[in-house]
Amino acid sequence: MQRTRLDTLINTQVVRLQTFFNNPWRSVSLIFISILLGFFLGVAIVSTAGQAAFWDVPTSASLLITTEIISRWSYSRKKRPLWMIVINVLKIGLTYSLFLQAFIIGS
Repeated sequence: MQRTRLDTLINTQVVRLQTFFNNPWRSVSLIFISILLGFFLGVAIVSTAGQAAFWDVPTSASLLITTEIISRWSYSRKKRPLWMIVINVLKIGLTYSLFLQAFIIGS
């Protein structure tokens, strides 16, 4: 690939972000924000898909397939970079919120 200004700019920004999140407190805060975002996404998906009964089955099928793909992709590697951990934690927050919503609906 040719080294253009855009390529150089993107590479320097990626390196800056990696060095920024090398701090343990910043990476833990990013993980915490990711789990909260996953929880929010789970609640938002359930409330919007529940408005029309038609979207319940396709939404649940797509969420199941997506979470299984992320799990297989994430747990198949021995060493995971931070962005892969963040995506996995987002999935965990989404799954946790779906379980909580199921308990709320069931009671």
